[in-house]
Amino acid sequence: MMKSRSMQVLLILVVLSLLLIYFRIPSCSNNASVEEKPTPVHILILSSWRSGSSFTGQIFSQHPSVFYLMEPAWHVWVTMYQNSARVLHMAVRDLVRSVFLCDMSVFDAYMSSQKKKSDLFQWETSRALCSPPACDVFSRSDIIPAGNCRTICGKYPFSKVEEACKTYSHVAIKEVRFFDLKVLYPLLTDPSLNLKIIHLVRDPRAVFRSRENTVEDLKRDSNIIMGSQGTKGETGLYNAMEIICKSHVEIYKAGSQAIPSFLKDRYLLIRYEDIVRDPLARAAQMYRFAELHFTPELQKWVHNITHGKGKGTQAFDIGSRDALGVSQAWRKTLPFQKIEKVQNVCKDAMDLLGYQLLQSEEEQKNMALDLLFSQ
Repeated sequence: MMKSRSMQVLLILVVLSLLLIYFRIPSCSNNASVEEKPTPVHILILSSWRSGSSFTGQIFSQHPSVFYLMEPAWHVWVTMYQNSARVLHMAVRDLVRSVFLCDMSVFDAYMSSQKKKSDLFQWETSRALCSPPACDVFSRSDIIPAGNCRTICGKYPFSKVEEACKTYSHVAIKEVRFFDLKVLYPLLTDPSLNLKIIHLVRDPRAVFRSRENTVEDLKRDSNIIMGSQGTKGETGLYNAMEIICKSHVEIYKAGSQAIPSFLKDRYLLIRYEDIVRDPLARAAQMYRFAELHFTPELQKWVHNITHGKGKGTQAFDIGSRDALGVSQAWRKTLPFQKIEKVQNVCKDAMDLLGYQLLQSEEEQKNMALDLLFSQ
């Protein structure tokens, strides 16, 4: 009797042990699979046209840990151009969120069903779309010029964009189509995102001079910002500057003054002039903010691309140039009458962001001379 009872107890213990092992193993493997892949870091470079944002975007694009897209919301504005910038904020925000999550089906609403990777706006400026798995010619660790990529990597299907995105620890987007930081609050509080915002600004006088030289390139965007009537003649340039400067003021205040708790340590203001004055230090600062390592190869690339002889005359070109000289060229070429007008419409932004106002044509000439002798 005792022996029979002992056998029953033993059998029960064996069965319980087997059940425990059976249910325990999948539980452990599921936990392991969850822990293997940390949440990606999402970086939004928030700026305006002609502010050095394409170059700043490249500082992130060329990093081997970053999947980068330049102005994906261009597709929204091209498709829905009849609307104002404020009306389009929601559509732009939704697209940006989807890209951060590597859900590229969002482009179906704005592109042909027969789309290829090369139909994506400025796709060749993304090193991630020029290397595996999006293109098999270059290595992921290579510094890849856009021209080389455009020639060789355009034939791949659009599905490669999403496939590539999912293999990176960081997703970065450069965007010029947000005019209010509060529009981004839903993304900053979204538990599926780990969003950090780099707010890039540039001296409004330099922006004005650059916009003068690229009026036709910016015509459609200017119409959306101001309406077609507000873009007429030289007055349109000052109207655009006023809107852009006001937006920078509002974004800066929302990001740095009486900020909500979810914005703490997630907003960084960078002036383009500071980047070109000390490229390595500012690049290192942005990489630390974005939780990225500044490799020796990238340090060399940042130095070389900012210490070339190019004058930056081509719109949207990101080639090697004398970055400091180009950034200050407005001092020698912009008539003082225009400088005064820009300063009038952008005074609040210039005061807040630390840009010194010029009081006379004589002061402008002296500063231009100082610049000449300091180079």
